[in-house]
Amino acid sequence: MNLSILGRVEQANGRLKSSNAGILIELAGNSLRLRGVLPPKPNSTKKTPYQQRISLNYLGIKANPAGIKESEAQARKISALITCREFDWTPYLKATEVSVCHTVNDWVSKFEVDYFAKRSRTPQSETTWKGDYLRVFSKLPQNEPLTVEALTRVIHNTEPDTRTRKRAVIALNAIAKFASLEVNFKPYSGTYSPSKVQPRNLPNDLTIATWFTKITALDWQWAYGILATYGLRNHELFYIDFTDFPMLRVTDGKTGSRLVYPLYPEWAEEWELNIIKIPKCSGKTNSDLGSRVQHAFKRLEIPFAPYNLRHAWAVRSLEYGLDISLAAKQMGHSVQVHSDQYHHWIGKDVHKKAFNALANRLDRPYPPQLSQPPYN
Repeated sequence: MNLSILGRVEQANGRLKSSNAGILIELAGNSLRLRGVLPPKPNSTKKTPYQQRISLNYLGIKANPAGIKESEAQARKISALITCREFDWTPYLKATEVSVCHTVNDWVSKFEVDYFAKRSRTPQSETTWKGDYLRVFSKLPQNEPLTVEALTRVIHNTEPDTRTRKRAVIALNAIAKFASLEVNFKPYSGTYSPSKVQPRNLPNDLTIATWFTKITALDWQWAYGILATYGLRNHELFYIDFTDFPMLRVTDGKTGSRLVYPLYPEWAEEWELNIIKIPKCSGKTNSDLGSRVQHAFKRLEIPFAPYNLRHAWAVRSLEYGLDISLAAKQMGHSVQVHSDQYHHWIGKDVHKKAFNALANRLDRPYPPQLSQPPYN
């Protein structure tokens, strides 16, 4: 039986070679397949035709005399379609390989379901999803197939060596892997890091205190005082507990619960921050709440962003001599992030002030004293 089938395959291939079809039949065990130089598959990163094989199992073609006859017909059909530049891979791919038929919008929806299947859907994870993934995916053509070319265009439309480029690479690599697209955008990540960002022009503590007295809306004055004294993220002022005042506990937010000490403790007492006056703000996510705070600062004509109060707290922690690991923990991030993101913005004056404070400590180390003056 097998020899008979093999002989029939060789005869069919002889006829295909005589007609310069460019496609041949192969016998693989009990299956038939076609071999030839074919256009790249939809999900391939290749740009030009190369030798590939087509399994005929998905067409129901068996390794028997009738199947060989049908295989020869398919080989001639494919040859003609290639010549006319009308060949389409879809009929010859298994279901998982026809992913290109799904639109970007389809893939993003599937990716979102998978993303939240692996983590709880909380305000924090919702903020990460929208800011780090959905924002990038929105740049893709929503009603077109998800292809390597479409992803690459989004990458190229971002500025190299920026946070936007790095975020795009992470998000698009993730959805490419999810859709089984053979591509790796990591080489496009660039050299962005927080330590290379230009330092902010932070308000000094006198300016910060002065602006507290200028705010007439009591709820926003309180919110301003909280951000200045405890260095919280914008949205975290909606998740606080003052049971251990003047220490403050952040009960929820981007990085969960943590204890924060006031810098300065005098501000916490004088500004009566333990009398909670949370502004009436609505927002489905932490990002929404953070935006409300940002808009309030603009409406009140405060000449710096609320996040600058957080950065000022970080600088102040150095002036206090607070250990970097404690400062990082109170700010709700790692020591590495703290070092990269905040110490970069500490200016010469702050370093000098910190050094003078250390030099004036009575318990600081002193150089050894010589028993007698050195010889001239």
